[in-house]
Amino acid sequence: MPTDPVGIMKQLGWMGWAFLAPFAVATLIALWFSVERLVVLKRSRVIPKPFVERFLEHLHQGKLDRDSALKLCQQSDSPVAAVFAHGIRKWGKSSVEVEQAIIDGGERQVSELRAHLRVLNGVATVTPLLGLLGTVLGMIQAFNDIATAGSMGKTEQLAVGISLALLTTAGGLLIAIPTLIMYMFLSGRVDTLVMEMDYLAQNVVQSISAEALASQPRKRRRSGGGSKQAI
Repeated sequence: MPTDPVGIMKQLGWMGWAFLAPFAVATLIALWFSVERLVVLKRSRVIPKPFVERFLEHLHQGKLDRDSALKLCQQSDSPVAAVFAHGIRKWGKSSVEVEQAIIDGGERQVSELRAHLRVLNGVATVTPLLGLLGTVLGMIQAFNDIATAGSMGKTEQLAVGISLALLTTAGGLLIAIPTLIMYMFLSGRVDTLVMEMDYLAQNVVQSISAEALASQPRKRRRSGGGSKQAI
């Protein structure tokens, strides 16, 4: 049984090279999309704290109207700003309408945040199956070799053949396990960000809905006109 990588590949023959390419491609895909999602799902990018704090503060103080608030959301170009913008477009409507608009916009943003996570899940699912397929094919080949070789050295030959065959399963698991861990970590981050965006969006609903505007002093009511103080 060879111990160096080159010797193992030579011993595996065509089967080793046939499974090396898919494993290499799967590894590159997992690394690429893991790094890409880590960058995209940074909290400072999804929910920029300076924008959110100042936007909500000015909104609560009545320093924004519909047009200026919408313009600020468009300038921010962040997922939470896009969710806010959907609610702002329903400025002065009932809380049910505003909240439904935010829910619709939030679903689009969640879809974008979850983009490519399915790719990681696919890699984590497929690579162990590829490894298992390689193991099955390797064991079939090992038994065939023993059947044609006769009785001499059957035990040693079978042990070597099974050991080599199990290498493909080990390779698949080595790729699948860290990819699955990364998928679960990123999915949890998305869930956390979505919950926080939902909480912040409720503050917007409580500030711009018809019920909220009706309860404010007349000088702070905004229905599309008035002060356009920028943040």
